[in-house]
Amino acid sequence: MDKFAIIAPLCGVIALIVAFALSSWINKIDEGNERMKEISGYIKEGAMAFLKREYRYMAVVIIILFLVLGLIINWTTAVLAVIGALFSILAGYFGMSVATKGNVRTANAAMESGMSKALKVAFRSGAVMGLCVAGLGLLGLGGIFVILGIDSASVITGFGLGASSMALFGRVGGGIYTKAADVGADLVGKVEAGIPEDDPRNPAVIADNVGDNVGDVAGMGSDLFESYVGSIVSAITLAVAIPSITPLIGRAFELDAIAGTVFPLVVSAAAIIASIIGVMMVRDTNGNPAKALNMGTYASSIIVIIVSIILSKVFFDTFNPSIAIIAGIVVGSAIGEITEIYTSADYKHVKKIAEQSQTGSATTIISGFGTGMLSTVWPIIFIAIGVLVANAFSGIYGIALAAVGMLSTTGMVVAVDAYGPVADNAGGIAEMSDLPKEVREITDKLDSVGNTTAAIGKGFAIGSAALTALALFVSYSQVVGLNDISLLNPLVIAGLFIGAMLPFLFAALTMNSVGKAANQMIEEVRRQFRENKGIMDGTSKPDYARCVDISTKAALKEMLAPGLLAIIAPLAVGIILGTEALGGMLAGALASGVLVAIMMANAGGAWDNAKKYIEEGHFGGKGSDAHKAAVVGDTVGDPFKDTSGPSINILIKLMTIVAVVFANLFVSIGGLI
Repeated sequence: MDKFAIIAPLCGVIALIVAFALSSWINKIDEGNERMKEISGYIKEGAMAFLKREYRYMAVVIIILFLVLGLIINWTTAVLAVIGALFSILAGYFGMSVATKGNVRTANAAMESGMSKALKVAFRSGAVMGLCVAGLGLLGLGGIFVILGIDSASVITGFGLGASSMALFGRVGGGIYTKAADVGADLVGKVEAGIPEDDPRNPAVIADNVGDNVGDVAGMGSDLFESYVGSIVSAITLAVAIPSITPLIGRAFELDAIAGTVFPLVVSAAAIIASIIGVMMVRDTNGNPAKALNMGTYASSIIVIIVSIILSKVFFDTFNPSIAIIAGIVVGSAIGEITEIYTSADYKHVKKIAEQSQTGSATTIISGFGTGMLSTVWPIIFIAIGVLVANAFSGIYGIALAAVGMLSTTGMVVAVDAYGPVADNAGGIAEMSDLPKEVREITDKLDSVGNTTAAIGKGFAIGSAALTALALFVSYSQVVGLNDISLLNPLVIAGLFIGAMLPFLFAALTMNSVGKAANQMIEEVRRQFRENKGIMDGTSKPDYARCVDISTKAALKEMLAPGLLAIIAPLAVGIILGTEALGGMLAGALASGVLVAIMMANAGGAWDNAKKYIEEGHFGGKGSDAHKAAVVGDTVGDPFKDTSGPSINILIKLMTIVAVVFANLFVSIGGLI
């Protein structure tokens, strides 16, 4: 079966070639007039400047990680961690480079050709990110197996650790940047000054648009790269650790180490081709971009289901593993649909938040919080069902396969997700360039769908985090020899409570970081309005660069503590309290983290679309008291959905993979207490 492994890196290369072709196609689209090019240039310059400074910080972390792993674990794991980190960075960088080109071209396409062309440009800009994420992930993992063979299973967690660590810093840093700018722009510009969103008179408007790229594109790309890699790594490590599967349903089958390792790689390779087909299928359907995006998503998922059934029979002579894959796909799709119900203005929950905005910002926030909490119920139930079904047909290995299935079409999922920030930027460029109002109407419609697709993408990442972390937890238990964890053991209970607390501490650190950075931004925007009266009159330009610099410095400073927490916490608990306590900690973090992440991501998405629903003319429309209250709710939701919420799923997996990588160290020390 090992001869099939070469398919994985080859399909990774194919994905990168298609991404390059799409990028070349986008480059040929007209950028529009000089004003549009100027604004787009500001955004690209600010985004690239931030990434270069952020990568310098990350380089220090990579070097330290390399030395620690090399000295304590082994140098092969250390080298793979560096490769995983670099691939994670490249995934974000490539995607953002194209997104900063696609935004202005989307705006111009909307002006010259209408909805259909604008959707095509925006979506293909996002598709470059999606295919780079999946392509680099599979090129890396498949290449490692081809070079090292089955021995790769003992060191491949290093690749996942590198990817996870960079993803956390990228997601947190980008999230703090984008939300500091967004909050400052909204509260001073829209609420206090009463000027429209993306008004060129707002000093924070360029920083806000830069933030869409560094947070929602580059940060999100590294995030889902880590999720994608983590799911495959968990399946590979379990395939080697478990010799056979005795499922609750169906006959027992041997889990040959090579077959069990190559199977998720080949399924993921087939899924990349399916994602490419899905990307090419996206076409405007009578002005309904959501329908067009769903068509591509469902088509790619159906192809993966068919292929996984065939491969399951070929590799294992049973259909059981394919049922686990299908369970993951179904759960992922269900979470996506549930997320849409709670975050889209087409449904009652968002409309209710908008309605309650008529009585002030307090009721807006209460309603949004309630919606976010309520939205955790069905995703958790479906995750639980997915775990039970996958385990029933393929044991613990099946849980890892369910995660692989859920993230198999990452190329398509990320494409749909990343298209949203491109459309959002296009709207900003249209507003600042004084393009006809019809152009902004098109970009707003694309952006509104993008808010929902972004929320769905976060749902996929969070749901897969639960399955992946659970599978990695089993790998950890195999290494340290834990057959069960007793809640009667005080060390386990201590670890459980510490773990349950960590997502809240992490969320507090990131929320407070956004608050501090936003406070600086608000004061700066107020200062410019106060000292330069010509800004509001339109006779002088705001100092955009100063606001970009504030967001950059704040993000880089504030991302360090949350990022280091995820690495230090499992090391500290494992060394001081021992392996059982660390097992309890991982369990507690998984349970509370998934709930907090879903609640924050969905509450934020609901507040955002409630604001947009009012801006469409409901409950008084723009400038009304309901609109001002909804803007406050959206401002609270910004760090919920774009900083803290989506970062927690990385926290869960990073802590688990740190535990797996350093498991032998914890066993040898045995706990200091």
